[in-house]
Amino acid sequence: MKEINLFITGVGNVGSELLNQIHTQKKFLKKNFDLKIKVIALSNTKKMLFDLDGICLKKWKSKLSQGLENNRDKFVNKTINLWLENSVFIDNTASIIVSSEYSSYLKKGIAVVTCNKIACSDKYKVYNNLKRISKKHKTPFLYETNVGAGLPVINTLKNLIDSGDKIHSIQAVLSGSINYIFNNFLEADSFHKIVDKAKVLGFTEPDPKIDLSGIDVARKLLILSREIGYKNELENIKIESFLPDKCLVSNSYKDLFSSLKKNKNHFNKLLENAKRNGKKLKHVGEFYNGKGSVSLKEIDENHEFYNLEEKDNIILFYTERYGNQPLVIKGAGAGSSVTASGVFADILKL
Repeated sequence: MKEINLFITGVGNVGSELLNQIHTQKKFLKKNFDLKIKVIALSNTKKMLFDLDGICLKKWKSKLSQGLENNRDKFVNKTINLWLENSVFIDNTASIIVSSEYSSYLKKGIAVVTCNKIACSDKYKVYNNLKRISKKHKTPFLYETNVGAGLPVINTLKNLIDSGDKIHSIQAVLSGSINYIFNNFLEADSFHKIVDKAKVLGFTEPDPKIDLSGIDVARKLLILSREIGYKNELENIKIESFLPDKCLVSNSYKDLFSSLKKNKNHFNKLLENAKRNGKKLKHVGEFYNGKGSVSLKEIDENHEFYNLEEKDNIILFYTERYGNQPLVIKGAGAGSSVTASGVFADILKL
């Protein structure tokens, strides 16, 4: 029986769903793979908890609430100093501070699995340094869920490149939240309401402006470009925002919601124009010849993107081998359950 020891930071929507999936699959993994997963540590913004025998996943919420006050330095040091075999640090946050810890773990042989896009979309030298440390110390650094949630986007791209294929261009709808919003934006004066619903359902980032501004899609395109081999920075991805400037400068979700409501005529016009032209609004990311762009487009019925439903993502890889007919990856690209399943899959890859 092989044991994997997990040290998890972030127990919100994705983190709590991940714990539920681990608990549900516990017997299956033991029976079919002789694999025992132990959650040794949990932490959120307030508390942290360690248990060498493994935290009971039926009672993790109450146990964590009684834990010690969270201190990032102490969490990192204790995780490293325990020297447990097959240790994995998991980041389910959107925290800059937590992402800055990855190198410390990788240098000590602790694998890192993350759905946090900050490290891989930071300055190229940060991304490259983590890849270098991972290779030098032979410690896995996995981040499949950085693009496409539970979809096998990064792994597929890596397999194409490793097998000698050349990527010519990428076209994609990479924001499940924005796709959900525009798929449901069918009536005038409803844009702000749909954004709020998407946030309540957990489809958006904690700050929906990250989705709506296009920065989230730009980060994903940046990561894909780096996986291809380009030493790009975020400024190499051009963002054409569909938001009015007043929405972009809001300082809180309350301000953002109010601004979206006040600017409803702007969004109504986008909807009316698309309907008049017999098209649908899709938020599209494109990468070609080393450069990327993000913009809202009117898509006609003959395009692959036209019938993309709800919160789905779609990625078209045009390559040397897949020229006129691209390799297509399509499926749910937002939501805690699919993101958690992607994190879980990365754990099992180890």
